[in-house]
Amino acid sequence: MEKKTSVVKLFMIPIVMFGFGYLMVPIYDVFCDITGINGKTGRVSASQAASLEKQQERTIKVEFTSTVNQDGSWDFAPDMPTMVVHPGEPYTTTFTARNKLDEQLISQSVPSVAPSKAAAHFNKTECFCFVEQKFAAFEERAMPLTFIIDPDIPEDVDIVTLSYTLFTKPHNG
Repeated sequence: MEKKTSVVKLFMIPIVMFGFGYLMVPIYDVFCDITGINGKTGRVSASQAASLEKQQERTIKVEFTSTVNQDGSWDFAPDMPTMVVHPGEPYTTTFTARNKLDEQLISQSVPSVAPSKAAAHFNKTECFCFVEQKFAAFEERAMPLTFIIDPDIPEDVDIVTLSYTLFTKPHNG
């Protein structure tokens, strides 16, 4: 009987581990919602953005920040550290990235919005973060970001911070 119990326990361990791994993404999303970490932005088409009601009487300050992953060989920064915008109107800004190595690199940028309750209302119609970016050796490039803040953003939000982390992606040749 003891052998049967041990076999059942050994069989259950991988199942429980798989289940825990499977649940990590939803658990992480709940954790981020509670703590306000890693607010994910939305994505809308240009036609959807054009149909939003503009709020000329309201302004929101948008702060832009950037970081490079610890192994990244990049210079990466927003061209404008802040903008004052009206909800419902599209805006364009740029981030500049420069490959500091004498070899081709591929980057991917991951966005985050704070406060987290603003993330669902910060929509991008064009963003360098949607696709991998290939850079030649020492190449520098301005990368556009077109965004619109949904007019339904909570009234108590008057500052939104959009932060990007740039990662170097592995590549072959």
